[in-house]
Amino acid sequence: MEENIKKVSSQENSYTEDSIKVLEGLEAVRKRPAMYIGDIGERGLHHLIQEVVDNSIDEALGGFCKNIIVTLHSDGSCSVEDDGRGIPTGPHPVKKISTLEVVMCTLHAGGKFDKSSYRVSGGLHGVGVSCVNALSEEMSVIVYREGSIHSQKYQAGKPVTPVQINGTTRKTGTITRFKPDTTIFLTTTFKFSKVSERLRELAFLNPNVTINLIDESEKKKETFHYEGGLVDFIKYVDVSVNPYTKPIYLSGISSVETLGEVQAEICLQYNDSFSENLLSYVNNINTIEGGTHVTGFRTALTRTLNNYIEKMNGSKIKVNLTGEDFREGLTAIISVKVPEPQFEGQTKTKLGNSEVEGIIRTIVNEKLDDYLETNPNEAKKIIEKAALAAEARIKARQAREMVRRKSALENTTLPGKLADCSSSNPLESEIFIVEGDSAGGSAKQGRDRRFQAILPLKGKILNVEKARIHKILENEEIRTIIQALGSGFGEDFDISKLRYHKIVLMADADVDGSHIKTLLLTLYYNYMRDLIVEGKLYIAQPPLYKIKKGKKETYAYDEKQREEVILSFQKSDPKAKVLSTEDFEELESLQSPETHEINMNGITISRFKGLGEMNPEQLWETTMNPETRTLLQVSIGEAAESARVFQMLMGDKVEPRREFIEQNAKYVKNLDT
Repeated sequence: MEENIKKVSSQENSYTEDSIKVLEGLEAVRKRPAMYIGDIGERGLHHLIQEVVDNSIDEALGGFCKNIIVTLHSDGSCSVEDDGRGIPTGPHPVKKISTLEVVMCTLHAGGKFDKSSYRVSGGLHGVGVSCVNALSEEMSVIVYREGSIHSQKYQAGKPVTPVQINGTTRKTGTITRFKPDTTIFLTTTFKFSKVSERLRELAFLNPNVTINLIDESEKKKETFHYEGGLVDFIKYVDVSVNPYTKPIYLSGISSVETLGEVQAEICLQYNDSFSENLLSYVNNINTIEGGTHVTGFRTALTRTLNNYIEKMNGSKIKVNLTGEDFREGLTAIISVKVPEPQFEGQTKTKLGNSEVEGIIRTIVNEKLDDYLETNPNEAKKIIEKAALAAEARIKARQAREMVRRKSALENTTLPGKLADCSSSNPLESEIFIVEGDSAGGSAKQGRDRRFQAILPLKGKILNVEKARIHKILENEEIRTIIQALGSGFGEDFDISKLRYHKIVLMADADVDGSHIKTLLLTLYYNYMRDLIVEGKLYIAQPPLYKIKKGKKETYAYDEKQREEVILSFQKSDPKAKVLSTEDFEELESLQSPETHEINMNGITISRFKGLGEMNPEQLWETTMNPETRTLLQVSIGEAAESARVFQMLMGDKVEPRREFIEQNAKYVKNLDT
């Protein structure tokens, strides 16, 4: 305990002006924001909050911060407050100006590059807060440090005041407040639900921190603090499935000369589902593509369980158990703290440090073996479940062979219902998976045959969350999808064989359409996840309304856009009667199944009840034409929340699903986003 206190004290003294290393300037951020934050849409907007919060979490990782407050203000700004050490404010040894200004206004300037300040850190490796500053209309920082209150204000990344001292204090910490630039972002409205997902995840991964989220406009507040850490995390993820075992918590620390001290925490639990759900993190960063820490875990899990079987009751197991068998119905969370992580892969979220694989293997081998020895009843449950999975795997292999004989997993024969495109270049080809023959017929007639393929589906596919692989492969619609895409399925999946680099789900904007999309997303998430990781999967956005006045005709994709179009039609006709509140209330009748069209003062508003109601020209113009359409790219996003929602919507438990629907009822029209 005394040694730990000394380390903290030493680090605390070492976080000074000299700790802030400068790599390069800030010039290009406003010109090319997507290079730094991913995009300028909703995802990029919320990434700004993540970057500022990551700085506070880095303080927490070092043991200096216990509380973080994130506030979504009613003026559209966001503030992040922590009780860490506070950003250094004295003169920078190289720049000869306040270190606070260097941190806020210089790209790649921060304590993350000085290992005496932070042993490990997350975020974008120092890009963070200066990027946020560059992309904000205005920003202000208040620092409580060394007995004084320091502050500075900025506009578009440039300081508009000097660093000032505004009094004395006994507090330490930083308050950063920023307002996203409306000339850069497509939307500047923060969503409470989206912010809370990441903050909850961070609270699970950092049990020593309490994070408060406040929304002034919605008058909402939520507190995230989980003393159980990964054990609480796994219970949260598995809330809608029935646990088969208790959560198993493993942890360890190992020092490697090339890396330094690596800390690892792992929690695993078996449930009654048939799929694996593995979430992995490095320094709080969600490694959606896995990496060496995941490889080490899987290898050690298989080896340790097989060794246990051989030692205890090997003769009773009649089949060889594989890693696939041991991972059926497994939820696992891996959290690793690495001083110098090396990331690679398509999205730079795959851990590449080879040393970490051996560290994780050793920890799992030792700790899991101890657990099995001291918990024989839990061990028995795991082995029995794996044995059942092995029997199902053998049946699945037979089903695969049967399907292959029918050419459903090969590229040579395409399904009869597929209207293929003429291009054989996957990079320019796209396939629309369409609900129903009627919509499929319109899509086939309206498409550009050169690069657009159409695959109509009949009804709803099997819920893969509730079925083993051999049953899944017996489903005709799923076999048709596998056959059309050409890239295989599950363990056989090979994205290099994908025949189309855009896969677009196109379904009606109603409850049945949302259900079909959810079933398809569950299929891809569980058995073709690389399609999502590599950004190949999209959801079409057909319009909900057609608005017509005289010869003018336009489309609206939601209620807000519908009303904007109506008002613009009104303004273009000075003689038109001003529409009343009652007129706009009448629009609500379009939500009922009986009402298809209404007329308001010469403006005809029609609601499309389904894709099949659109003629080929309308479907092309609104939903399929690359020049005019809107596609929503499906991303893993916050992986833990994605996994939990999939399980909740497709699992057996009714109560969590009911609660989710009740809480999100007002967002129902946007569930497909």
